Amino acid sequence: MKSKSSLGRLEFCNFKLETLLEFTLAINQNKSTDELMQMYEELLTKSLNIGKVLVFAKNHGWNIILTSGTTSGIYEEIGVENDLMQYEEEDIMSVQVSNNSKLNEFDYLLRITHNQKPIAFVLIGDIEEEQTGVSPVIKHMQFIRTLSNIIIVAIENKRLFKENIKRERIHKEMELASEVQKMLVPDISKFRHNQFIGVRGFYLPHFEIGGDYYDVLPLNDHEIGFCIADVSGKGISAALLMSNFQANLRALFVSSIYLTDIVTILNERVIESVKGERFITLFIARYDYDTKTLRYINAGHNPPIFYNKETKEITYLQSGCVGMGMVDNIETIEEGQIEITANSKLLCYTDGLVEVRCEDQEVSSTSESVEKCVRNNLPIDETIEKIIEKLNINKSNKSIFDDITMLGLDFYYS
Repeated sequence: MKSKSSLGRLEFCNFKLETLLEFTLAINQNKSTDELMQMYEELLTKSLNIGKVLVFAKNHGWNIILTSGTTSGIYEEIGVENDLMQYEEEDIMSVQVSNNSKLNEFDYLLRITHNQKPIAFVLIGDIEEEQTGVSPVIKHMQFIRTLSNIIIVAIENKRLFKENIKRERIHKEMELASEVQKMLVPDISKFRHNQFIGVRGFYLPHFEIGGDYYDVLPLNDHEIGFCIADVSGKGISAALLMSNFQANLRALFVSSIYLTDIVTILNERVIESVKGERFITLFIARYDYDTKTLRYINAGHNPPIFYNKETKEITYLQSGCVGMGMVDNIETIEEGQIEITANSKLLCYTDGLVEVRCEDQEVSSTSESVEKCVRNNLPIDETIEKIIEKLNINKSNKSIFDDITMLGLDFYYS
């Protein structure tokens, strides 16, 4: 015949197994954190006679996810970083021996870890200051510890799963945004066999989407317009601003409007959009096939490189004004002009190109390396390919930390 103590131990063992099964089923049923905490609180306070419970869990910072038997005046004083993180040696600690008066209401601290990092702290204590017999906290400590680990790790896994789903959704949205942005990149193939010019564009965003932009637009039967632009900053916000800028520029860029007027209006619209938070650098130009005249405005952009294949001279196109959105009103806008007197080429680029680390020992900077690639009689297609190869411009190059865009033009004189 079994003793009363043996029966008691057997009953409690059955109770523990049933409790573990109940919580396992709740976890498998994907119960919410609040529901699991409610079950956990009822178990500790009603079944195990635990008087005080306080649970801190990590979720983008430390947050309290359960309070029972204590007041806000007590737990609001406790800071995880200053008061609890010091207990790192053991998973179960007596806080009564500590000198921290903020923890006087509690008896023990459970440190819950996941992947060797603390993800939760559980403070527990008895409701009665003086009692006879063995404290329920001490009596059931190992069971409380096991159950706490199961529940908290389940909550952490739930959080990580949600974050993974969120990241995957953001990734899919970024992929879609990247595809949409690619559709906004102009089709310049129609100009490649033009008897007056040849055009080549290149675009490599640092992230899935970027803040660079180039465009080539036929204005009439003897003129084309082209531009290259760069938004300060990177990512989604830069891409959205550039998409809006592109729509405005395309609506404005027609043969009947002066370049100075386009820049003035664009500056006003950028100011309205960004309220001084960002700016856009822009190089905008129009070329007349009949007069062989190139007119341009450089609004704070990297000066494009113009190379005369006959005279072997390099000219940097710098005339213009400040960038779009830098000042409310641009008082002076200087329009530059070049007469095309021989077969020539022009390379426009964003600052991401000259920020690539240059490995060529013969030149002292990337800008010199780019100029060296331009200074020859190669067509613009081959010139850009040479730059791409020389600077190792591709997604795997870790020295690239900005969007890289190039727009090149050949001007045929004959």
